[in-house]
Amino acid sequence: MSLQGWLKNNWLVKHRTSAEEIASLLAIVERDLSNSQVAGLSPDWRPNIAYNAALQAAGAALAAAGFRAAREQHH
Repeated sequence: MSLQGWLKNNWLVKHRTSAEEIASLLAIVERDLSNSQVAGLSPDWRPNIAYNAALQAAGAALAAAGFRAAREQHH
């Protein structure tokens, strides 16, 4: 399904982004990927941190395309 299909299904809304917003989201991705590798971190927690990195990366990609996830659809 295309992003236009997702928009039609109300899974996305149009969004005007900025370079600063994209940079901020990508900084979170880098931070979380780094944090997921911290020595001594519970192995149960590592996937949760990595998942947040993936979620933020997806948000950055959507924003770059002119969209954001609808509030209730962000996962």
